[in-house]
Amino acid sequence: METKRITIEDRNHIKDEELKEAAGILRSGGLVAFPTETVYGLGGNALDEDAARKIYAAKGRPSDNPLIAHVSCMEEVAPLVKEIPEAGRKLMEAFWPGPLTMIFPKSDRVPYGTTGGLDTVAIRMPDDPVANRLIALAGVPVAAPSANTSGRPSPTTADHVWQDMNGRIEMIIDGGPVGIGVESTIVDVSSAVPAVLRPGAITMEMLQEVLGEVSVDPAILGPLSADVRPKAPGMKYKHYAPKADLTLVEPEGPARTAGPARMADSVRTADSVRMDGADRNTAADQANGLNEKQLQAMICKVQELAREKLEAGYNVGVICTDESRHCYTDGIVRSIGARKSQASVAHNLYALLREFDDLDVDYIFSESFPQDHLGQAIMNRLSKAAGYKIVKV
Repeated sequence: METKRITIEDRNHIKDEELKEAAGILRSGGLVAFPTETVYGLGGNALDEDAARKIYAAKGRPSDNPLIAHVSCMEEVAPLVKEIPEAGRKLMEAFWPGPLTMIFPKSDRVPYGTTGGLDTVAIRMPDDPVANRLIALAGVPVAAPSANTSGRPSPTTADHVWQDMNGRIEMIIDGGPVGIGVESTIVDVSSAVPAVLRPGAITMEMLQEVLGEVSVDPAILGPLSADVRPKAPGMKYKHYAPKADLTLVEPEGPARTAGPARMADSVRTADSVRMDGADRNTAADQANGLNEKQLQAMICKVQELAREKLEAGYNVGVICTDESRHCYTDGIVRSIGARKSQASVAHNLYALLREFDDLDVDYIFSESFPQDHLGQAIMNRLSKAAGYKIVKV
């Protein structure tokens, strides 16, 4: 298959003519990769089981891993669900369009091929102008997991998509780098107490401001057993992994975390990730989270582990931060962003893992991050990428 690549020159002034061919491909059952505010998605008609099968085949993705149906407006939700619980309505009003996916009881219109055999459906309304307009022009809900081969780091540029999907799909839309850099938050609103199934830019603190009580699914903390059917993407299988063996180094003891964000701060954080994921002066971005002793212990351990593998003749990568970059002299050292800015770390995470793939490193050793605010999503992705291989110091 020949994959066509088109470029959107001005994301803020999109012309329908630029997207009409892609919309037609989606309507006819083909696959199109496109940018969202989180990562690039691999889109297919969510109401077409054949399209769903094509998505699974292109990604090499297990068919019990549910897909997210993307819509362009609120009116497109009702035909896909049996009901919209009150918690879902509140979250839609607070965070849509934006990087939040919700799980509802599905209607009969949504095929089981899209939901991984579940009686629930995951739905998101992206804020990215390219994604939103493409879905509207297609006239169908668009199932769109990340546009990478299954298990690899998610794509945050069209070049990343091209590496994985060239020859597998009909079209790639190049809309430039994404803003946020990690996948959407997933909240199950189909149960009595809403539960976070995957952390993201809409943080636990922000959800609690809107809903009050919110639970956390155990799958966020560790892998699911083989006999468990996942409720949402990314819960069961190894995800986001570089080719190299990745190990995280994490300080023992409690980390200093920021206090609960005020509603005004939460709203500003939501607005910032909706806009472009840029570094903003918010409570989440200001939380460093670790004391000096913890930081030093972590840096020393990363150096020690890197030197051991280097002395054994391996090619070694080190993931550090802007603040600690000067501490490292051994291996291929890359900063993932500023520790004081969780947004910068999230934005750079997948691109950095892919860079280490290009550099053919054998081992990667990474600093860890406190799990408050956006740090919960960062550590969720890094832990999965490492296969939960974490060294405590």
